[in-house]
Amino acid sequence: MRINKPLALFMGILLVPFTTSCDAVEAPTPEKESPAVTDSHHADKAVYINDLIHETSPYLLQHAHNPVEWYPWGEEALQKAKDEDKPIFLSIGYSACHWCHVMAHESFEDPDIAAVMNEHFINIKVDREERPDLDDIYMSAVVALSGSGGWPMSVWLTPDLKPFYGGTYYPPTDRYGRPGFVTVLNAMADAWKNKRDEVETGATGLVTHISKQLTGAGAPRGQVSETIFPEAVKALKATYDETNGGWGNAPKFPSSPSIAVLLRDYARSEDEATLAMATHTLDQMADGGMYDQLGGGFHRYSVDAQWLVPHFEKMLYDNGQLAQIYLEAYQLTKKPRYAKIAREILDYELRDMRDELGAFHSTEDADSEGEEGKFYLWTHSEIIALLGEEDGAIFNAYYNVKEGGNFSSHEPYHTGLNILHLTRTPAEVATELGLSVEELEAQMVPMRAKLFAVRDKRVRPALDDKVLTSWNSLLITALAQGSRILDEPRYAKAATEAGTFILEHMMEDGVLLRTHRHGKSHLPGYLDDYSYTVNAFVDLYEATFDTKWLEAADRLAGDMVSHFWDTEDKAFFFASDKHENLIVRAKPNHDGAEPAGNSMAALGLLRLAKLLDNADYYNVADEVLQSGAPFMERGPQGYMKLLCAADFIVYPPKEIAIAGKADRDDTRAMVSATFADFVPNKVVAFVDPDSKDVEALGKTMPLLAFKTMVDGKATGYVCKNFACEAPVTEVAKLKTLLQGN
Repeated sequence: MRINKPLALFMGILLVPFTTSCDAVEAPTPEKESPAVTDSHHADKAVYINDLIHETSPYLLQHAHNPVEWYPWGEEALQKAKDEDKPIFLSIGYSACHWCHVMAHESFEDPDIAAVMNEHFINIKVDREERPDLDDIYMSAVVALSGSGGWPMSVWLTPDLKPFYGGTYYPPTDRYGRPGFVTVLNAMADAWKNKRDEVETGATGLVTHISKQLTGAGAPRGQVSETIFPEAVKALKATYDETNGGWGNAPKFPSSPSIAVLLRDYARSEDEATLAMATHTLDQMADGGMYDQLGGGFHRYSVDAQWLVPHFEKMLYDNGQLAQIYLEAYQLTKKPRYAKIAREILDYELRDMRDELGAFHSTEDADSEGEEGKFYLWTHSEIIALLGEEDGAIFNAYYNVKEGGNFSSHEPYHTGLNILHLTRTPAEVATELGLSVEELEAQMVPMRAKLFAVRDKRVRPALDDKVLTSWNSLLITALAQGSRILDEPRYAKAATEAGTFILEHMMEDGVLLRTHRHGKSHLPGYLDDYSYTVNAFVDLYEATFDTKWLEAADRLAGDMVSHFWDTEDKAFFFASDKHENLIVRAKPNHDGAEPAGNSMAALGLLRLAKLLDNADYYNVADEVLQSGAPFMERGPQGYMKLLCAADFIVYPPKEIAIAGKADRDDTRAMVSATFADFVPNKVVAFVDPDSKDVEALGKTMPLLAFKTMVDGKATGYVCKNFACEAPVTEVAKLKTLLQGN
């Protein structure tokens, strides 16, 4: 629904925002956090300080020296708008958003434009990563008004917070037949002064529209069944790019939940076409420039359909999810390459994104030294100079490096530059060079290391070093799962340290907090913080068998149900009853770049229900799935993570208990076998039958009750709905049970 036309007409001008924006992607060059930032484009060289100076968000601090009288979202600014009867200009973005910085430099650093803003509006800046509730509400308004959305988000609100106009990036002055930011500001000010009744009427109607959209109030409910999964696969096939992998055209985003659905379907159906969609996409992404071929980790998305040219920022939430899906693909196919990619993602996070206290930072920027991608790009001659003619020729052949550059760009500084990517298999390159594949790969290792060392001395992209609970939890899950699947204890250690950080630094009076930076944690957590962390702590339990993680997951799950659950519509709100009241209390179930909180809540509760034999958790999760069933049926591609939760309930999970001595080889072999193959719907518990707390453990986890070692050997029990197969003491027999129906 697009409802901006009446508003545009009564304002007397066609206000169409530029479509150029960061669709959760484009990355800027953040300014340094410093005592003063001056504007080189203006002669007065004035130094300004506004109220953002007291914030912790790197994005907000980047604007703390704008001449705009910015306020953070809070009581002071909101009350000021009411007292002065001024509309609010709300600007929402994030530190890795290229066009956010363009608009900041062109408009927010301009004293003349700032004067217009300060005269007519109360100006509020929001970091969307800290306040996803505000971002969700007002992005829905922008999409309703203009038909599309992105960042920077620019929204005009009444003093009672109702949006009446919005868009994304605006140039400072009129261009290409489109209004500039000053034109829009003046139009908004005039509308507020001279057409107040029409503005408020339109704003009220808009709130009604987005409220219905975001709450799903009164929406039909349904039941999930086996039929929903073939239909979801059919929908994925309909939009699949058979040439390049992935779905749709450019820009092309990774879709980890979609691949997860395909892997689960193949595990049951053995439909090779389904598996091919998943693996071809994984291969194409890993071959492309969207993957950092030297340092590991994925960039945000590809601007083209071939996965070649990325927007170069790296997001923690993307890499956490992608590591998980490459791990699952490795379990299913046993292809070493998928294990390698997963390792490289996790090693990148440990190397470059880790906080000194063990948590993980949010984002690496796209730009360095004012140029997008500069840190990652190479010239042909530069590589020859570093590696020599012979090795350089091999390297350039392997990664398709060309003298004139290997991609086109609208940016003049990209001329002659190359993105490292693979267009041929190593076998094809080896044949051309007269080498064996083994010889080629062996030679590539030191060459990659040499270029990585040189690259590491370049000016790095800026780092958004805030710690977000939800994003950290996605990586904790990946690390915990990676520790088992790859038999890599250091990943379990890192996951444990990050989980400990959450318990020690992100809890206040029993409330999970959202964000942390430089010793300060604040903002009550949202549904995604709780639901992602519940899953992460279950994964930590299965990686370590330390029951404190299961106990912590249980506490958080109980709090989530107590404070986020909508008893009428039977789904979770995004904000808890401890958050401030906004114009809408949304209930998210649409899976986007990050899984919806309801999807993750359902999955986490189902896992806990099995481990703890908690029927209440199971029933709540079932209600969430009933709420989402009609949406999954009508448009499955928007609900892929919810489909994974539905898969867990439709195809009951295997409940696996291992009884043994933790320090013995036979026990380790049993545990390793449990995680070696792709068994997506499972829970795993461990008991040492001789431990002093074995009786209490059996009461906490009935799955472990009366589970003993057989003939003194490590023993595996595979159950479904607490009905167990005969215990086994041989790894091969355990694996057979795990693969059975």
